[in-house]
Amino acid sequence: MFLKQLSVFLENREGRVKDVLKVLKDNDINIVSLSLADSSDYGLLRLIVDYPKKSKEILSENGFTAVLNDVIVVKIAHKAGKLQEVLEVLCECNVNIEYMYALSTGSDDASIVIKASDIEKAAKAIEESSLEIVSKAEIRSM
Repeated sequence: MFLKQLSVFLENREGRVKDVLKVLKDNDINIVSLSLADSSDYGLLRLIVDYPKKSKEILSENGFTAVLNDVIVVKIAHKAGKLQEVLEVLCECNVNIEYMYALSTGSDDASIVIKASDIEKAAKAIEESSLEIVSKAEIRSM
């Protein structure tokens, strides 16, 4: 039901994202989706990877601060209004979206990564709707 998202805290300086990606590449970790946000002092790199626990351990061993968070990845069709349907489901169950970002599957559909204030309530509402949640197996096959 939930996927583990890898969040990596970075100093806001040249080359830090490249360094993280090299560590993951050198350890055969596939990045399925990412989001990068920054401030003047630090950056926050959020990743959906094929092996999140292994990735966290490897990054920690290489001096990076990384944590795992539960997120939901919801499949949505490339049609007007489909993202709004997901948001309606979450609003109806009074769940706040903390952040979200896209995940491309390379097919006719896309997916959206969602971090919600109440992840269990959000997942239950999505499962009870006609929406589909992406599984760990699907992430590993991308």
